[in-house]
Amino acid sequence: MVVRPTILGAVLAGGHSTRMGQDKANVLVRGSTMLETVAAAVQPVADRVIVLGPDRDGWECWPDSVHTQGPLAGIATALTRTDTDHVLLVAVDHPFVTVDTLQHLVEMADGLPVVPVDEHGVRQVTCAIYPRTIAEAATEEASNGGSVQSLLDRVSFIALTADTWRAWGEDGRSEEHTSELQSH
Repeated sequence: MVVRPTILGAVLAGGHSTRMGQDKANVLVRGSTMLETVAAAVQPVADRVIVLGPDRDGWECWPDSVHTQGPLAGIATALTRTDTDHVLLVAVDHPFVTVDTLQHLVEMADGLPVVPVDEHGVRQVTCAIYPRTIAEAATEEASNGGSVQSLLDRVSFIALTADTWRAWGEDGRSEEHTSELQSH
């Protein structure tokens, strides 16, 4: 019998949203906040959903335990605090991610991170799955001022090509579609 790995769904919502000028988590997309939209996509494929970042009413939030800038702080926090096998990380500014895409990521969960890579070779580190086994490496990399990119160089990863995720029906949309966004 195959045992399904346990999954922590982590919505990354700790950034300062300086380019947007307001908290991205509260921006409306089709009548719901980005936070609600992303959490709704993560929930069906995770055993538990938390928000990485400052306290927000109505959400279980985990502030960064590693004092560094960027998403690596959130990833390191989630990996060190969870008791699940993997962390499914999705940034709050990915409101168009589909449950199907996240389900496929979960199905690929293994001993290495599974990270989508676009047609230009850019690793999409904020919509990926990370195994708890790299928690120590993530914390060390964050403490040394590294990034998610340098962590992946260090631990290796499974590259999920654009052709693969497009075959799943994912179109790769994220914050690019600002015409559909409005302030909350």
